[in-house]
Amino acid sequence: MKLFLFASSRGSAGEGSIWRRRPAQFTQCGSAHRFVQALGVVILLLALTARASEPNQLTDAEKQGGWKLLFDGQTTKGWRGYQQKAMPAKGWRVEDGLLKKIAGERGGDIITDEKFNDFDLTWEWRISPAGNNGLKYLVTEERPSAPGQEYQMIDDTKHPDAKIGPQRATGSFYHVLPPSDDKPLKPVGEWNQSRVLIRGNHVEHWLNGKKVLEYELGSDALKAAVAKSKFKDAPGFGEKIKGHIMLTDHGDECSFRSIKIRVLSAE
Repeated sequence: MKLFLFASSRGSAGEGSIWRRRPAQFTQCGSAHRFVQALGVVILLLALTARASEPNQLTDAEKQGGWKLLFDGQTTKGWRGYQQKAMPAKGWRVEDGLLKKIAGERGGDIITDEKFNDFDLTWEWRISPAGNNGLKYLVTEERPSAPGQEYQMIDDTKHPDAKIGPQRATGSFYHVLPPSDDKPLKPVGEWNQSRVLIRGNHVEHWLNGKKVLEYELGSDALKAAVAKSKFKDAPGFGEKIKGHIMLTDHGDECSFRSIKIRVLSAE
């Protein structure tokens, strides 16, 4: 301020006017600098948001919350064939950040190396027209005829199995319990997000942010439903065990990404 008063009191009017304009120039420069800083912050936030929304990535909040990826988007690390030591030689492929089940190429079901007890599991999937697939949980290799409970993923409109009844439609506990009638299923060719939550004996199936089914492992109600299904003669089916996660090979194309899990403590 002293510089401004001194400068404006000396020289000609023209000189004084030049000096008097300088504080405005300084103010403009300061405003421009603050604008550039703010713009940089916005660009950084947009970049972080874009990164967080990219498939096969964990946000900082997810990392802090104990989530981990079961598929890294580049390899099949952490997976192997059911009752095998390695991934099947055919039928599965990592392509463009997707874990793909190849249509018409049977290689067999695949499972995680790890076993899980109580967990929160989410994944994104995209089925082919008239396609059928499933994710099984609490999977054991001691009962190959009924290795675990299946979260059904299927073309509800074109696959004949889905037309038999709601207990065979997307979101069901396959062949045992149906999902809710108002499930928010997206059309074939679009990405759906599913979730299985298990804490103690309580199990929930979610689809695109909505809970569509819940049941209790080992309950009388579940035992009655299993008794009416094709799994009625499978010993221990529907009871709580620590097991693998399985992606099934039903012969149809299905793509997976952003497979994430968070281990929970039973309450």
